[in-house]
Amino acid sequence: MADKAVRMVRAGAGERPVMLAIAGDSAAGKTTLTSGLVEALGPEDCVSLCVDDYHRFDRAERRGLPFTALHPDCNYIDIMEQHLQLLASGQPILKPVYDHSTGELTRPVRVEPNRFVIVEGLLPLHSKLARACFDVTVYLDPPEDIRRGWKLSRDTTARGYSPAQVLAELDRRAPESEAFIRPQRSHADIVVRFGPIAVRDDPPGTPLSAELLLRPTIRHPDLGAVLGTGRTMHLKLCRDDDRRPVETLHVHGYVPVEESRTLQKAIWGLLNQPGDVPASLGVLGSGQRSEPLAITQLLLLYQLLEGS
Repeated sequence: MADKAVRMVRAGAGERPVMLAIAGDSAAGKTTLTSGLVEALGPEDCVSLCVDDYHRFDRAERRGLPFTALHPDCNYIDIMEQHLQLLASGQPILKPVYDHSTGELTRPVRVEPNRFVIVEGLLPLHSKLARACFDVTVYLDPPEDIRRGWKLSRDTTARGYSPAQVLAELDRRAPESEAFIRPQRSHADIVVRFGPIAVRDDPPGTPLSAELLLRPTIRHPDLGAVLGTGRTMHLKLCRDDDRRPVETLHVHGYVPVEESRTLQKAIWGLLNQPGDVPASLGVLGSGQRSEPLAITQLLLLYQLLEGS
């Protein structure tokens, strides 16, 4: 089915979820970003899935293949597309499951679409048909040295790899990352980059800042009312990869936590939601907090709630 036809079917559906895609390379922060959003929205309203579950081969089988898990030929892209279409039209799917801790393919699970569906993984924006299923698309683009450090830490502590194995696999995956993962960046409505500020000489341990490229492919919130609340965030006009002007939002990690929390409360007020800013926002896997992450998640919550 052509992407235009998918959008027509979705437009005619009575009850359908708001679909958010979060794409990026391995250990770019996709699961951390997703987890805070899912908890903030609540399980009664939000479901998430990882399209890395659509791997064709388990870890042992991949050892003898000429490509890695990043290659489309290593994934059931056609089945992923079918399942995304079903979810986008409000229908359940029987999703495969890939166990990252063992590297094995296990029993599939039934996924019922809720009010919001968040899809994260390596290749959710790889095909035109898949992209047509989403209301909002995000690409995570951290500096490569930071991503490699995150992957080294995660895979050695949670997935049983040695440091040498992780570094060798990173090098092996590099050409396929360049060929298949990074091109998805051009299809994202929002490109998010967590990293240090290049023009500052901050001491070690300074929290990472966030840079959000806000492409005009979707409507973004009017932040005029909150931009003047402190030093935490500012908006700048930059050039996209195609040299066209695009707004870039800078969220500074070096400012005092109190300033950032004040801004978060102001953004939460724009959403017209009851209660306080959800405590799940900004939480890192280590139990620490990132205020720029929390603000990024708040802006994505805006997109989800406005689209519902």
